[in-house]
Amino acid sequence: MNWDRIEGNWKQVKGKVKEQWGRLTDDQLEVIAGKRDSLVGSIQESYGLSKDETEKQIVNWQKRMKDAIQSK
Repeated sequence: MNWDRIEGNWKQVKGKVKEQWGRLTDDQLEVIAGKRDSLVGSIQESYGLSKDETEKQIVNWQKRMKDAIQSK
């Protein structure tokens, strides 16, 4: 799933984001509004991760989302 699709379907996707990164609040998810850079920053802040680790987690999550959609 490419990021444009995630951003365009943010209302549907943010539940999956919340499942993966449960420390993110609903308010944070509203502010993120599908913006990848905002998601990276919020995950880093909430989990104390490096930017590289956060990016790796997001890439892996994107792959899982793509696989889940293709298997339907």
